[in-house]
Amino acid sequence: MIVYNVTVSLVDQNIHQDWLKWMKETHIPEVMDTGYFLDNKICRLLVEDEITYAIQYTCKDMDTLNEYQEKCAPQLQEEHNKRYRGKIGAFRTLLEIVHQH
Repeated sequence: MIVYNVTVSLVDQNIHQDWLKWMKETHIPEVMDTGYFLDNKICRLLVEDEITYAIQYTCKDMDTLNEYQEKCAPQLQEEHNKRYRGKIGAFRTLLEIVHQH
């Protein structure tokens, strides 16, 4: 299993509630509707003086993730960028689940 982790820091903290609502109600449901991911979660980093989230999507394997990144990710990322360009910083990481209980 693969975890596709998107870490987002809100440079403009005034967008916090709008961004979180949009992620929960629009963006994440659109990502999940692609059918490539099994589940997701939103985590907030516990740090002072900044607002940073890690959004994690789980998929079955790298082939599935690669297909998502080829067919769906560019459009979904562009929608996010258009809405919040200059107000957020984001980077993506991949994790392999080696044990889960």
